[in-house]
Amino acid sequence: MTTTDISQLRKSYERAELSEEASRADPLDQFGQWLQEAIQAQVPEPNAMTLATVGSDLRPSTRIVLVKGYDAAGIVFFTNYESRKGLELAGNPYAALQFHWVELERVVRIEGVVEKTSAAESDAYYASRPLDSRIGAWASPQSQVIPGRATLVANAAKYGAQFMLNPPRPPHWGGYRLVPDEWQFWQGRKSRLHDRLRYSQRDGQWLRERLAP
Repeated sequence: MTTTDISQLRKSYERAELSEEASRADPLDQFGQWLQEAIQAQVPEPNAMTLATVGSDLRPSTRIVLVKGYDAAGIVFFTNYESRKGLELAGNPYAALQFHWVELERVVRIEGVVEKTSAAESDAYYASRPLDSRIGAWASPQSQVIPGRATLVANAAKYGAQFMLNPPRPPHWGGYRLVPDEWQFWQGRKSRLHDRLRYSQRDGQWLRERLAP
């Protein structure tokens, strides 16, 4: 496809709307509703989200991670603490998340500060993972340069033989919780006049405002 072809791609968003009256007063409730609707609509990977972090060199980076829990305390995901994202969060705990449910013409953006989950929470989730995923957490030196895929395969065999059916959680692997201080909900609308609601913290309460798209 040429650049000219790409510039001519168009889509009219007409599936739904998002009004102040119909939206929830608490952004967590609104998020929960939209996530459940994405699951019910059988959207591919409805729990996949983009995580954006910023390093000490002020260069932003993004990657896809999976949300594994959410409640009033925040949005939870798990990863390698020594990966690029882990090192960037250690130096700058502020991050942003984005869900894009293409089929529903919806986007949710979340910003806030990130903290590690408790060791007990990380242990519990790690223990719930399939065995090959638990071994994989040991086998992959995430974000580091490796000679080739054979390194991963050899590492998996090594740790599989060492730990058998009961690998412990690696000390470099665990959970993070993003504590939101701002949410944005975007619903595609016709003529590019999209609905966009922002929730921000003001004196311990959520202020809901409409933003121009």
